[in-house]
Amino acid sequence: VQLQASGGGLVQAGGSLRVSCAASGHSFRSYTMGWFRQAPGKEREFVATLSWNGDERYADSVKGRFTISRDNAKKMGYLQMNSLKPEDTAVYYCAAGARPGAVQERLYAYWGQGTQVTVSS
Repeated sequence: VQLQASGGGLVQAGGSLRVSCAASGHSFRSYTMGWFRQAPGKEREFVATLSWNGDERYADSVKGRFTISRDNAKKMGYLQMNSLKPEDTAVYYCAAGARPGAVQERLYAYWGQGTQVTVSS
């Protein structure tokens, strides 16, 4: 599976943005899809995950503001981000793995390049 993230940009605090992840290759529908982010000077962290069986999980910091979704027919994944805060500024990465509900990076075998999201105050 090859992944490519897009849709990042500059947005004001309180605004919304949707980042996308395009997948190529076979069996996308059978993979768990995850989103991670890395802020400057910080380690990459888990944001959200959605598995093939509907198992959906979020980091506490984004719960209620972010929504993960996928369109298996189009081989696309999405992360809708609402009520954005300056602390959401980071490079956002999409990933695919086999384990439903996975929140650890090591459980994701496939990674896309990141897309920059910058939230201004």
